[in-house]
Amino acid sequence: MAYETIKYEVEDQILTITLNRPDKLNAFTGQMMLDMIDAFDKADADDNVRAIIVTGEGRAFCAGADLSAGAKTFDYAEREDRPDKQGNPVNADGSIDWSNEAVRDGGGRLTLRIYECLKPVIAAVNGPAVGIGVTMQLAMDIRLASDTSKFGFVFARRGIVPEACSSWFLPRIVGISQALEWTYTGRVFGAQDALDGGLVRSLHKPEDLLPAARALAREIADNTAQVSVALTRQMLWRMVGADHPMEAHKIDSRAIYARGRTDDAKEGVVSFLEKRPAKYPDRVSKNMPSFFPWWPKREYK
Repeated sequence: MAYETIKYEVEDQILTITLNRPDKLNAFTGQMMLDMIDAFDKADADDNVRAIIVTGEGRAFCAGADLSAGAKTFDYAEREDRPDKQGNPVNADGSIDWSNEAVRDGGGRLTLRIYECLKPVIAAVNGPAVGIGVTMQLAMDIRLASDTSKFGFVFARRGIVPEACSSWFLPRIVGISQALEWTYTGRVFGAQDALDGGLVRSLHKPEDLLPAARALAREIADNTAQVSVALTRQMLWRMVGADHPMEAHKIDSRAIYARGRTDDAKEGVVSFLEKRPAKYPDRVSKNMPSFFPWWPKREYK
């Protein structure tokens, strides 16, 4: 599939989304947001995609927002070059309609789409990942990094604030104290600090990074039932914010009851007893249980 700012490549049931503006260190634009959202839509609709890897072309993962608009970079009302721009939220009296779609942060629109994804998402961080280059990763499930990569939540050093829903994701991943230190200082830090702080799962030599990410994706694709993985992804992410374990018990119970009656569950047990690889028949496109999704759609208002 041809996109303006990314590559979309499926091989052996693994989709690799490659940020593809190497001459700009894969700096993020409105078009990249639209391309990535569309890519996740296509991935969810394709039963042949069992896992997703996101990486960058060239020597960077993503250097953050494209700053070529200069002082107007973050003044969305003044930007006429944003393909995602939707109307004008400024009222005639100068007040702002904060519920207007035009106020929405593009990075947040992307991470919310990744959050809704039905496939496992692995970040293979091959180089600098700053600003939206790091916050977009927070909605991904597992982050592997090159030992030459760098990270930075640099927003306070640009006169803005963390975006892309990172105030929700980051403390849940690394803890509130570490999240505050990184966002307060806006410092750029190295791969070892990212590993020590719990941001990434493992470090790899640059030439070993994608093979390691593919090996992890391969383990998922070869050994698991895709409907079970889709449900598990949403169960774990959504329970992160639950106010009582009873909320998990409700969904666990419904999921176990529904899945226990399927051909997938029968195949999982029989293949184990027969000591052979399982061949799960159910597909995300048509075999999700009737209670899914169990959450109300959240509107921007």
